[in-house]
Amino acid sequence: MKLGFVGLGAMGEAMATCLLRAGHELTVYNRTAAKADALVAAGAKRARTPAAATAGNELVFTMLFDDAAVQHASFGPDGIAEALGPDAVHVGCATVSFDQARRLRDGHAERGQHYASATVLGRPPAARAGQLFVVLAAADALRARILPALDAFGQKSFVVGDDPVQANLVKLCLNFMIFATIEQMAEVFTLGEKGGVAPATMFEVMSNSFYTAPVHRNYGKLMVEKAYDPPGGPMEIGLKDNGLFLEAGEDLRVPLPTASLLRDRFLQSYAAGEEGLDFVAIFERVRADAGLR
Repeated sequence: MKLGFVGLGAMGEAMATCLLRAGHELTVYNRTAAKADALVAAGAKRARTPAAATAGNELVFTMLFDDAAVQHASFGPDGIAEALGPDAVHVGCATVSFDQARRLRDGHAERGQHYASATVLGRPPAARAGQLFVVLAAADALRARILPALDAFGQKSFVVGDDPVQANLVKLCLNFMIFATIEQMAEVFTLGEKGGVAPATMFEVMSNSFYTAPVHRNYGKLMVEKAYDPPGGPMEIGLKDNGLFLEAGEDLRVPLPTASLLRDRFLQSYAAGEEGLDFVAIFERVRADAGLR
């Protein structure tokens, strides 16, 4: 397939690499052009604007940091909407707010263009290995065109509805479950540590009995090893995504008390100067609350 990719951060670059490795014809764009160098050396074409990464392609993927970046790349000058063909599809993969998800859906619809959301679950190593889980929401007529490309970086794709906003809602919910699980394990590890049971011992029992899901094994391992730097999931991502989950709760009138606790946990980490670490480092704030160094 002829594909475009906009946004080459840690996740985007890994996903684009998988698409190229799968044999797709790929055009890439990143605001910092040097981040495209490795992909270009591997056979991708370099675009100077998001519009240039879109023109003539069947699908164009976006994987950008926040609402503002997505909005600008999609509808700003030389944006995707200026070059998206009548049969092409913009596939948004970023974690964005409810409002931004609607702006993408409605903005393309107003222009007579196709838009789908394919949010992803997993960290950069999983993306590079093609082992992400993908949450797709798109009109039925678009799915068959999108799913083959998703197979390049995803081990499994889940179709959750026709409205692209639904995929963004699922992504926010599952990200929150990651953060809540980290908080839960942090409290358990800390209680055990104060009672003389090392976190590594607690983790061994937990991950070899009935807490065997990847979220427990992978994030628990990072916590026990204190593998906070370099961050696979930066603290700012955790604060942002948890905030978007709270906004969705306000939008849908759903109280989310645990998410409010997690917001404060992330802010504690910022106050402690840990904003440059992986978000699993909120473990250290739980330990500090318990008087542990």
